Amino acid sequence: MIDEEKQPDNTSQPTNEAVESQGVSDQEAVKTEGDLADLELPPDWEEQTAESSAVSAKTDEGKTREEQATQAAAEVPSADGQLETLSSLRQENAALQAQLEELNQQCESLKTQSMRIAADFDNFRKRTTKEKEDLEQQMKRVTLSELLPVVDNFERARSQIKPQNDGEMGIHKSYQGVYKQLVECLKRIGVSAMRPEGKEFDPNLHEAVMREATNEYPEGVVTEQLVRGYFLGDRVLRHAMVKVAAAPESSSEESGESQATSSE
Repeated sequence: MIDEEKQPDNTSQPTNEAVESQGVSDQEAVKTEGDLADLELPPDWEEQTAESSAVSAKTDEGKTREEQATQAAAEVPSADGQLETLSSLRQENAALQAQLEELNQQCESLKTQSMRIAADFDNFRKRTTKEKEDLEQQMKRVTLSELLPVVDNFERARSQIKPQNDGEMGIHKSYQGVYKQLVECLKRIGVSAMRPEGKEFDPNLHEAVMREATNEYPEGVVTEQLVRGYFLGDRVLRHAMVKVAAAPESSSEESGESQATSSE
């Protein structure tokens, strides 16, 4: 084992080689400083330096402008590209216009169809209502036509039967009360009796069963109603059977004789 106190201290003392190398480097540094001191710069060195800086700045500026122009040209589309874009926009616009026109036609068609359906439904409603009213009137006509002979029999009984005593008068008043009640019911339904006496004969309302020569009424006038006619509302429920006035025979003979005399 080596004693630590006897070991040489290499770090505390520099070696000869390190001292020598340090001296050589110092000498070279002094020589270099002397050479730089002996070097002389040309008188227009500063101007040349400034010119070279300006040239380099111009070159950099030109490159920057070229780069900006190139970038702008790249960003702005060419004329052909603009034409293509405009053509595509026109085509899209034309397609949209055609689609809009088609939709407008469809809208008009649907509107016309809906109006026709509404008109057909209105006509159907009116026709159904009229058919319903006609059916009701027809049912009323059939029913009332079956009841009218009963009314006729009540009227004949009132005109022909003459009560002789109180018992007969009581019976007469009782069935006449029933007749009156029946007439009131018919009035509420809309039935009304005709009054053709003294009026001109109308084939739409009257049915002539007899002709009577008379001077009291002009020819063609109803003189008597044999079977009463009735209205249901404004329609004929039953035609009235009537007697119509005719010209007297004497007047007709006189007119014939006068014609013969005039011919002679």
